[in-house]
Amino acid sequence: MILVDRALEQRRREGRPVRVGMVGAGFMGRGVAARIAATPGMQLVAVSNRSLAGASRAYREAGAAEARVVDDAAGLDRAAAAGAPAVTEDPAVLCGADSVDVVCDVTGAVEFGAGVTLDAFAHGKHVVTMNAELDATVGPLLKVLADAAGVVFSGVDGDQPGVQMNLHRFVSGIGVTPLVCGNIKGLQDEHRTPTTQEAFARRWGQDPHMVTSFADGTKVSFEQAVVANATGMTVARRGMGGASHTGHVDELTSAYDVDELLALGGVVDYVVGARPGPGVFVLGTVADPSARHYLELYKLGPGPLYSFYTPYHLCHFEVPASLARAVLFGDAVIAAAGAPRVEVVATAKTDLRAGSVVDALGGYCTYGVAETAEATASGRLLPMGVAAGCRLVRDVPRDAVLTYDDVALPAGRLIDRLREQQATVLSISINDQPAVVAS
Repeated sequence: MILVDRALEQRRREGRPVRVGMVGAGFMGRGVAARIAATPGMQLVAVSNRSLAGASRAYREAGAAEARVVDDAAGLDRAAAAGAPAVTEDPAVLCGADSVDVVCDVTGAVEFGAGVTLDAFAHGKHVVTMNAELDATVGPLLKVLADAAGVVFSGVDGDQPGVQMNLHRFVSGIGVTPLVCGNIKGLQDEHRTPTTQEAFARRWGQDPHMVTSFADGTKVSFEQAVVANATGMTVARRGMGGASHTGHVDELTSAYDVDELLALGGVVDYVVGARPGPGVFVLGTVADPSARHYLELYKLGPGPLYSFYTPYHLCHFEVPASLARAVLFGDAVIAAAGAPRVEVVATAKTDLRAGSVVDALGGYCTYGVAETAEATASGRLLPMGVAAGCRLVRDVPRDAVLTYDDVALPAGRLIDRLREQQATVLSISINDQPAVVAS
């Protein structure tokens, strides 16, 4: 909150709040809405959701007045001028309204989120996204398109990628070279399903598919791909290391080969069971003997790797600061730095039969694993972000990675066109063939 809190307080005093339009009002969206409503200098102008009841619930739980239903941008602008919260089923209303400074995507839906993001760019709106699934699939292209539109495309602080990027920036800023960006998980079982996770999801009021994507490794793969693409890091192997470690993250300084890390340019990784969970960590090194002397004096050990960590990630609570960073400072919490470095590829959760259709993320058919962009392109591996809805044209055994040759893509999807555009704009080739062939 350094700088951001004072900038928001200035906006509050001036009566010029940062005006937010939020898309998605599920478990995460309702929490985000409450935090925006509680942030001085910020206003939740409108919520778009597939059901108006869900959008209204988000306002109600945030302690706001009864929301006004709007059908177009002009109606939203009138509601905002009157100080009335607004709800709509159509996210285009938020994107087109003059009364919205920044659009916050809290959906986690790849195809839908892509459409919202492009519409926001077309209307000169910043986009702050909690949609790591979209970001890992076409985030590098969206960064290019945001720059061309003169707006910010950013992930959020509070979610693990943003917290890692903050830590990466801090470590770099004190002269230490980051070599590992890590995520701390409590569970990893690639074969979990919505059935196995239903009780946990019910207890916390969450969606079983979303909870499954946490448990089966898909979510951490998306998150670490986003970090890799923002930092220029890679993965040491398909699926990352994913070691079980019940000790403190400080002990991980002896778990990596520094020369290998330097040769790779740094890696993203995760560990299961480490303390302090569920935080994040960065391991870095420094060549200067004087700097090493002082780091040891300050109790970071003898090196050559030094441990830095944040012991928590507070998703809902840190989103407002992320929105303010985009609008007030033009600063992205986390965004791709160029062509993709790491992709997330779809892997069979069970034996898949020809003719079957791949279900949604966090479902029964596939889980995602992180792989280098180079291997993904050369092997024509199927990105997890485009897998849902694909029809199998041949059998794929359990735990095998799907390829474009294994499936027929649904016709006319935006995400497939964006993948093609990303391959062209960012010079990614797939065996000298187009990135995708719609069927």
